[in-house]
Amino acid sequence: MWNTFELCLSTVIFADTVSDLWPNSKGASDETSSEIRLDIPFFPNLTSADISSQRKDVRRASKDKFIFSSGQEHHVQRIARTCAEKLGPEQTLNVFGKLRQGTGVKEYDALIKSCLKIARETKDDEIISKQMSVCFHLLAMMKEQGFQIEENTYGPVLLYLIDKSMVQEFHSLHQTIKTENPSSLARLGYYEMLQYIRVGDEQKIQELCSTISLGCETKNLRIHENYFIALCESNRKNNILPLLDVIDVTRFESVEHISTIFNTFGRLSLESSAMKFLLACKSCGKLSYLFLANNDAEKISTLVCSYATGIPNLEVEDVILKFKELHSNLGIKPSMGSYEQLIAYCCDKLKVYVALDLVDQIYEDQLSLSMDTFCKLLDAIDESSDYILVRRMYSLLSNHDLQPTIDTFRKLITLSVRIKDFDLAYAMLEDLKNRGFKPTATMFNVIMGGFFRQKNTYSALKVLKDMELADVKPDSQTYSYLIGNCVSEDQIVKYHEKMQLDVVKSTKHVPMALVNAYAASGNFEKAKQVLLDKTTVDEDVKSVLVSALACHGQFFDALAIYKEFKDAGNNITSKAVRNLIEQFPSDGEISELLALLEEVHDSEYWVDACCRVVIHCIRNKHSSCLYDLLKLLMEKFSDDEVTMEVLFDEFFATIADTERPDLEIGLKLLGIIKCELGVSPSRKSLDFLLHTCGRAKDLAHARSVWKEYELAGLPYNVLSYLRMYQVLLACGSHTTAKSFLTKIPKDDPHVRMIIGACQVTYKSKPRKK
Repeated sequence: MWNTFELCLSTVIFADTVSDLWPNSKGASDETSSEIRLDIPFFPNLTSADISSQRKDVRRASKDKFIFSSGQEHHVQRIARTCAEKLGPEQTLNVFGKLRQGTGVKEYDALIKSCLKIARETKDDEIISKQMSVCFHLLAMMKEQGFQIEENTYGPVLLYLIDKSMVQEFHSLHQTIKTENPSSLARLGYYEMLQYIRVGDEQKIQELCSTISLGCETKNLRIHENYFIALCESNRKNNILPLLDVIDVTRFESVEHISTIFNTFGRLSLESSAMKFLLACKSCGKLSYLFLANNDAEKISTLVCSYATGIPNLEVEDVILKFKELHSNLGIKPSMGSYEQLIAYCCDKLKVYVALDLVDQIYEDQLSLSMDTFCKLLDAIDESSDYILVRRMYSLLSNHDLQPTIDTFRKLITLSVRIKDFDLAYAMLEDLKNRGFKPTATMFNVIMGGFFRQKNTYSALKVLKDMELADVKPDSQTYSYLIGNCVSEDQIVKYHEKMQLDVVKSTKHVPMALVNAYAASGNFEKAKQVLLDKTTVDEDVKSVLVSALACHGQFFDALAIYKEFKDAGNNITSKAVRNLIEQFPSDGEISELLALLEEVHDSEYWVDACCRVVIHCIRNKHSSCLYDLLKLLMEKFSDDEVTMEVLFDEFFATIADTERPDLEIGLKLLGIIKCELGVSPSRKSLDFLLHTCGRAKDLAHARSVWKEYELAGLPYNVLSYLRMYQVLLACGSHTTAKSFLTKIPKDDPHVRMIIGACQVTYKSKPRKK
């Protein structure tokens, strides 16, 4: 059941324009936009009595509103974000104006974050100004409705203003919040210190530090705490050290803040300071009033973990050693909380093997693992691709008193299928039943999909029978797998009709599967006809059609449909455009190929697409485009020299492997990399280019490339000598090759074998008398 806000916004989302909703919205929008300015004084002047009255109205109205669960709140926020993305901030602001009675703090927060996201992703000053104006306008609307502006709302805005050094706007908003919400005074101190640090105002930083040095009375403790946290997060070691003599961090109210401080101690190598406070905590028997009595050892253990995980440039294994060493020095045992904190750290670093060793230590210490940490380990296994560890995880589940959920089993089954251990996946399904749970269609779908990827159609179809035996109804994903793996039109029709008879609600995956299945069977017209069903077709399905046609030899059809969709205002996925680029014909217009590359916006596909365009240019001698394309790649990987080296090696390998290698474009590529991009070629790149010289039988350029090794600071090795020896023989320079042979060490039998093969291949013909 949706509230008024959800229903209205959902109407907005599915409308083509705002004018479809409100015929007079254009005028309203113009009127609104004229009021939006980049200044805080836009806030209306409400008296305290007005605000108090409105807040009572809000509280009274909230009693009549639908109470959302956590998941539903996130759903409403997603609607607000979608509205912002579809309509843009200005129009969305107009929509919010129409829905004021149903708009709550979470909806405002979602829209403000959407505006900030747009502002962060652009370099256009005009767009940034618009987004910030909308943010301030939304804050004004919240105040007008009587909402208290808390940190969840103002925090992201202040952080953005700090990041962008928008000093005047920061102080204006800072003062407004301080006036309207006096209870936020202490927390605002954190942002104030961050702002002075960001702009480098050392005088103001010192002034705030001096207020801490003058004394830590209880009434000022909270603001001093926030000043100090800002210093810690900014690694201001020179400011932190003097304050440690006058401030007692164990009196701070926030457990999270104290943990942050100890993490900073580790990051700044302040072990003596960390030990000083930890020993004081242990001897006094207390930290702060937030720490529960008789639990100080456990809390101290978590602070030790915060310190150890903050130490920079340490391998995970060394962090664990430090963790154990400090516990030994303090004479305390690691707590369950600190173990789980350390396991989370290992998971973040994708060191799952190390994390599982810690789990073994937990059980040795007679402690118990929480299901939350168990699930974090499963997620880390998935992210790190260490899928084989699922067996160890399932062993933990079987041998210890853990209470898994349905979702836990779903993750375990998914990981089992990743390692193709279908027996284990079925064992988990049986275990699930024994624990009183009923398997879900999703679990069976995972197994079915795994069998289909293995081309094991018999076992995949058997999963459908297993679902019937378990009284689990197939869903749209089940039928998507079945349809997508059909080999004939009869099978496609059979499963599609069965889905309709079972009254299974179709999702976009079904038409996507239909398109792929028809295209794979060569029935391209039927694939196109799938899009005639407007009830289930969206932009993703259209993208799949473009991809399917391109990948099955119908490039020009795919390109024509792509252009048709684009002209109609549809967004085609980056994956589909990448597939068009992959299938682009060698005689196609290079301008059209470059235009396609501009339509790849997803970074996951852009690099692959750009590399394919570079390779197309190399193979088809479009050397004029190379510099711009390589420069784009360099900008993408400005901080990753290794990746760029691998990509350059791939480009030179492409030249060397072509049927008729074009040495000219290889030398052009070398010149661009060296002279225009300022990058030294790698050994592999020069090896491939030298090989190309041999295939082209161009000794002059081979000698030039040979000198490039020395210029790049790459010492000649056995492989370099062998390659040059081969080039000399290929070019008919047998006398020079014979002399060159004396430089090659012949201890290795493989080297002797290669030399012999070269001599046989390029054996000189006897001269005629």
